[in-house]
Amino acid sequence: MPTPIEARLEALATELKRAGITYHELTPMADTGLAHDHVWIHRGEGDDWVARLPKQSQMNLPPEENIAYQTACYQRASQGGHTPTLYDTLAPSEALPRGGLLVEAIRGRLAKLPEDLHAIADALASLHSQPLPSEALRAPLLAPEDPWQAMKDEVRQQANWLGDAQLSSKVTQRIKQELDLLPPRLSEATPRLISFDTHPGNFLIRDDGRAVLVDLEKCRYGLPGIDLAHTSLYTSTTWDVSSQAVLSLSDVISFYRRWQTTVGETPDIDTLIACRRATWLWSLTWCAKWRAQHLNAVDAQQRGEDWSAELTDPAVIDHVRDRVEHYLSLSIIDHVHSELQCLQVSL
Repeated sequence: MPTPIEARLEALATELKRAGITYHELTPMADTGLAHDHVWIHRGEGDDWVARLPKQSQMNLPPEENIAYQTACYQRASQGGHTPTLYDTLAPSEALPRGGLLVEAIRGRLAKLPEDLHAIADALASLHSQPLPSEALRAPLLAPEDPWQAMKDEVRQQANWLGDAQLSSKVTQRIKQELDLLPPRLSEATPRLISFDTHPGNFLIRDDGRAVLVDLEKCRYGLPGIDLAHTSLYTSTTWDVSSQAVLSLSDVISFYRRWQTTVGETPDIDTLIACRRATWLWSLTWCAKWRAQHLNAVDAQQRGEDWSAELTDPAVIDHVRDRVEHYLSLSIIDHVHSELQCLQVSL
């Protein structure tokens, strides 16, 4: 009987043949995340591809809609020149129940912090600078009428898992106190194309120093401050094993200012801080949600969102569990809260 990896490769080979796509070899890549398996497709002459095969949908979409959503993410983000090119898609099938995307294989090194923050700021600016399409052309990407209210609603929806996460009463109380600090509205809330998943582990740095955002599945029309926060928060910069770093306050300020210079605008400081707090709370409430759900059995029907630990390498699950417990500790909550207060008067 083939191993799960062998079965995955066999299924991919079947679908590539059906699509008429030629290649020399398929090589499974290391399992490093909770949402996708990745396979390197060797095609030769510098034209290698990567197959992104969903384990689940972080947008909680059924397979067909999930592939359509991710396709739109890559197509739109690639216009900025800092994301992989999308070459083809594999529709959900019996062999690959969640389908897959075939994207450009990026040759580069992992991001190093704080050295590569400016390159990452430039990559984000290329995304955020894209013209906003008319409302009729924004689908299938999320495009809420009020992006700030939508962000708050998403955070509070995840916060419903606090009661099931078996946290201490003190931790739950502190998170709820931070939730109460989110302002009811923002003076500046113009939506832009954003990634919504810009932790530094999702970037590769090419030989020419250009940063490439390689993981795109949550794009939407929202607030750029969310991406800036997700790149530079403690809960992001210490998430990925390969690019862990604790940024200084001056590192964070320099990153924000580089983005402001590259994008050519100076956003409202209160808006940036509000987005930073909301993004941090999104991460904390996601941790609570994962803590409550990861011991569930895998969804045999493979329908939408699925945080079952059965889908991912045990070593990765151990790492995620470690990070979740760390971020939900009182000392780290206090640390990030203090940084927010300092940034409020320093940006």
